[in-house]
Amino acid sequence: MGDYYDGTKLLSMLDINGNKPELYICTANRTGGKTTYFGRMVINRFKKKGSKFCLIYRFNYELADCADKFFKDLRNLFFKDDEMSYKSMSKNVFCSLYLNGEHCGYAICLNTADQIKKLSHLFSDVDCMIFDEFQSETNHYCPNEINKFISVHTSIARGNGEMVRYVPVYMISNPVTILNPYYIELGISSRLNSETKFLRGDGFVMEQGFVEAASKAQKTSAFNRAFGNNSYIGYSAENIYLFDNKTFIENVSGRSRYICTLKYENVDYAVREFPDKGIVYCDDRADKDFKLKIAVTTEDHQINYVMLRNNDIILSSLKYYFEHGCFRFKNLRSKDALLKALSYK
Repeated sequence: MGDYYDGTKLLSMLDINGNKPELYICTANRTGGKTTYFGRMVINRFKKKGSKFCLIYRFNYELADCADKFFKDLRNLFFKDDEMSYKSMSKNVFCSLYLNGEHCGYAICLNTADQIKKLSHLFSDVDCMIFDEFQSETNHYCPNEINKFISVHTSIARGNGEMVRYVPVYMISNPVTILNPYYIELGISSRLNSETKFLRGDGFVMEQGFVEAASKAQKTSAFNRAFGNNSYIGYSAENIYLFDNKTFIENVSGRSRYICTLKYENVDYAVREFPDKGIVYCDDRADKDFKLKIAVTTEDHQINYVMLRNNDIILSSLKYYFEHGCFRFKNLRSKDALLKALSYK
C-alpha cells in the first residue's frame, strides 16, 4: 500500500465462486485511511450518479451527530464547499442525511432491526452500505448481532419491484480479534493467518492490509513511544490483532488418549492427552462416540451432554495442565473454547 489505503484491488475482486461479492471486508492498521477511502467513494458516487448510501451503527446513541462524524474529515480533505446535515426520523429509529440540502442517504443502527424491518419501504433507494468499526475493541456487540445485521440488510435490499436487490456492504475495521462474530459466521477465523493479504469466500472478499506510512507515523509519535511497551500500540501501529495471542497454537500428532469432548457455541472440541509429549491438545476433531461430553455453557446443554459445573475433578486437571504450560491448540477457536471452560466459576 502507498501512503494511504486504496481499495481498488478489493473492489475489483470476485468471490470464491467467480461471482460479484456483496460483502467487501477491509481491515488494516489505524490511521491508514480506510474509512476516508470508502466515505469519499460513496460521496463521489452520489454527486456523480445520485447513488444513495446507508451508514450502519450498532446502538441508537451513535446516531447523534452522525453527519458530522461521517463528513467532517471528508469535508476538510476533499469537499470544502459542501455541507452535510441530518434529521432524526421515526423517533430516532434512523436518520436521513443531506448533502447541501439534497437527500443523499441514511444512518441506521443494528439494535433497531425490528423497526427497520417495518420501515423497509423507505430505504428502497439505498445503493450501498458502510459498516465502520464492525469489530468492537470492547467486545460490545448487540445481542444476536449477526441476525440483526442480516435482518437490516434484508430489509434494505428489497423494493423497486425486486425481491432482493444487490446492495453491497463495505465493512471496515482495525484488526481486533479473528474470533469476532463476523469472522466466525463467515468461516474466516479458521482460514486467516498473518500472511493472508486477500481472502475470498462465498459472497464476500476480504483484504487484510497494512499501510506502512501510517505505521511509521505512529511509531515516531512521542506519545506512542512513551507507551511503547503497551500491546495497544502494536495493535494500533502494526497489523496485529489486539486480543489474539497465538502462543501454544500448533499441530500435534502421535499416540494420544481421549479425555473428553467440550461443546462450546454449538461446536464440539476434542481434548486429548499426548503422554509421550507431556501435553494436552484441543482441536475440533471430536469423537462423536466418546461418552464424556461436557457443555461449557447452558446454551450448549443438550441430551448426552453434562454441565461443566458437574465435573470439578476433570476441570481441575485441565487447569493444572494449562497453568504448567502443557496445553496446545489447533487454532484460536479451540483455544477460546478451552479458555472459556477454564474460566468457568
